[in-house]
Amino acid sequence: MTTPIRVLIADDQVMVRQGFTVLLNAEPGIEVVGQAVDGLDAIAKVAELAPDVVLMDVRMPRLGGIEATGRITGPADATVKVLVLTTFDLDEYVYEALRAGASGFLLKDASAAELAHAVRVVASGDALLAPNVTKRLIAEFSRITRTPRAPARERVGELTARETEVLSLIAQGLSNGEIAERLVVAEQTVKTHVGRILVKLNLRDRTQAAVFAYETGLVRPAGY
Repeated sequence: MTTPIRVLIADDQVMVRQGFTVLLNAEPGIEVVGQAVDGLDAIAKVAELAPDVVLMDVRMPRLGGIEATGRITGPADATVKVLVLTTFDLDEYVYEALRAGASGFLLKDASAAELAHAVRVVASGDALLAPNVTKRLIAEFSRITRTPRAPARERVGELTARETEVLSLIAQGLSNGEIAERLVVAEQTVKTHVGRILVKLNLRDRTQAAVFAYETGLVRPAGY
C-alpha cells in the first residue's frame, strides 16, 4: 500500500483550513496531518508532524508565510515542500515566497482537483510552474530588480552552453517534454540537464531555477 502524502495547512482563517482539510482528505493518497494558525505554528508543526507538503498562506499574524517558508525550506536536509496560498495570482509576496524556497503557488479558489494535483506535483519533487501563471508572476516581479545580481550571474558561467539553454527554456515555462521537442533530444536527456543545473546552482527545483534565470538577466521579461 502506498504511503499517503502528508499535508499541513497553514492559514489564519479557520474556514480556509477546514475547507482545504475536507477537500484533501477526500482525495485518495492524500492525508491532512495538521493545521497551523500562523508561520510560527507552521514551523513548530513541521518539526512535530514531518509533513511532505505545507499549504502556506502568505499573510498571517506573528510570522508571515514568506519568512516561515524560508525557515522551513532553508536547512540543507529539508525535504518538506511548500505551496503558497494566495488570493491573486499577481502577488508580489508570492514572488518573494518563491525566492524563499516555495515550490509553487496556488490560488485559494482552486478546485478540489487543482488542489490535489498541486499537492501531488510538489510532493513528487517537481515544481508547480504553470506557463500561464507562474511564469507571468516571475516575469512581473523580476522587473523590480532589473540589475542582475553579480555573484549569481557569475554562477551561470558554471553551466555548459546546453545547460544554459535548458535553463532559459525552464524560465519560459516549458516542460521537459516541450524542451526535448525544441532541442530535438530525448526527454530523459533534458531531465539529466535539469538535474545538473539544480546541483550546480544549488537550487531546490524548477521554480527557483526560473527565478534565478530572471534575476541574473539570463532571461528578460517581455518588453524589457
